Amino acid sequence: MELGSLNIPAINQFASKYLKQEEPVTSFFHYNINMPTVYQERIKDLRSRQFPREGLTECISSYMEGLPSSGEVEESLGKLRDNAVTVVAGQQAGLLTGPLYTIHKIISVIQLARQQEAELKQPVVPVFWIAGEDHDYQEVNHIYVEKGLKLEKVGYPERVLEKKMTSHITYTKSVMKKWIDDILAALGETEYTKQLVADLNKMIDQEETIVRLFAHIVMGLFKDFGLLVIDSSYPALRRLEGEYFHHLLESSKPITDAVLEQQRIIRESGFSTQLDISPTAANLFLQIQNERALLEREGDLFFEKNSGKTFSTSELLSILEKSPESFSNNVVTRPLMQEWLFPNLAFVAGPGEIAYWGELKRAFEYVNLKMPPVVPRLNITIMEREVHKRIQELQLSLQGVITEGVEAARDAFWKSLEQPELEMEMIDIQNDLLRKYKRIREQSVSIDKGLAPIIDKNLEFHLSQFDYLRNKLDKALKDKHSLIFDQFKKVENSIRPNEGPQERTWNVLYFLNKYGPTFVRDLTLQEFTFDGTHKVIYI
Repeated sequence: MELGSLNIPAINQFASKYLKQEEPVTSFFHYNINMPTVYQERIKDLRSRQFPREGLTECISSYMEGLPSSGEVEESLGKLRDNAVTVVAGQQAGLLTGPLYTIHKIISVIQLARQQEAELKQPVVPVFWIAGEDHDYQEVNHIYVEKGLKLEKVGYPERVLEKKMTSHITYTKSVMKKWIDDILAALGETEYTKQLVADLNKMIDQEETIVRLFAHIVMGLFKDFGLLVIDSSYPALRRLEGEYFHHLLESSKPITDAVLEQQRIIRESGFSTQLDISPTAANLFLQIQNERALLEREGDLFFEKNSGKTFSTSELLSILEKSPESFSNNVVTRPLMQEWLFPNLAFVAGPGEIAYWGELKRAFEYVNLKMPPVVPRLNITIMEREVHKRIQELQLSLQGVITEGVEAARDAFWKSLEQPELEMEMIDIQNDLLRKYKRIREQSVSIDKGLAPIIDKNLEFHLSQFDYLRNKLDKALKDKHSLIFDQFKKVENSIRPNEGPQERTWNVLYFLNKYGPTFVRDLTLQEFTFDGTHKVIYI
């Protein structure tokens, strides 16, 4: 593997200005991440606070029981129990780890923790917060596979009809194994396929839910780097969060008001806002009849629109005391809960997360917290040798392919194949035909007006033959140059699939199957820098 860098702007204006730490965006956060002393400043702020270290460590240790482990994992647990700070990132649990950006987030957490531990001479533990409380199953139940020159979405066949948290979604082991077998058959057998299937089948047998399977695969890939993982919906974690849920319930209105006020400021600064939040939002979910229901609030009364159920504050506090696992956070309260629990040196975020965290500054301040330094995750494109060769042969710009794809270059190539003389000949014949048919029509209708539609139909037929001929010529040209068009498509599928970044479509399984079990380890060991540049890994 070789590491390169490109200067590519972020996908949205807000995140782009944040990368450069430009005003007014920096005013929406508590720390300037480009300041050399930002992490020393953060350490000082953390020392003034108390964290549930013992309970949190026991909770994470309990959750990780049965997952792949190592001496480094045990060391991280010991550090967290004592005086370590953490670097945290989070994501939904996608099948087979989901899109590559999840892997990139985890690598970012590990790299930043390692670098700051060396810099600060202070234990720093990487933590991945699995958003198991999310219920958007359609976002996580598929991967993409290249079949021929087409990218196909391969969905997992078992359906989920209820609005369940992903942590509660189980799978049928035989169905999961068959689904993975079909995917690997499409990817093609390599020297690594047999062992990969055996490893995955063993994990499938050991777990029951898609979130635990996600955690198992992740720890299988990253256990040697001391990564800790926790599911946000883990019942033991919910019990630990009880007092904080109490605070969120009682303060739900002022927290919502704080977010709305921050959004107003952001919009007045010329940016659009990300969070869709109403003035009645309570920013908490409650489990009602096996479904996750979003609570709203008017005065002292909480309600859920779909079921029509209403609750007083005291009723919800009673449920919380008896069954804290019935509650879960939304996009507003999850960052607050995360900050109460973890001594966070930094939070690693994608471009979209950066934008919506900026909307939470006043909510953090209302509960007497500072949001941690928000560090943009590493943006990585994996460049396979044969794809890089095609890019060079097609004389494409790598930066252009990553940011815009190949459509403009492909269209320019197609235009270069055009034969204007041939087209002019056909246009001349068409124009001559139209003139002559006009005279034929004029003379014919003088004999019988009923001949007009027959003549028009006859002309239409002849003109359609020119379209037929053009289509045949186009096809012949494309067939003659099909190898070049195939090269364009292969580059597009690899680097900018589905008109977006590689990391949003491709899954790590493709690379594990093709390059072997050390692929992720080798990727994680690269010397990445958090300088805002786009990383290119040549393999």
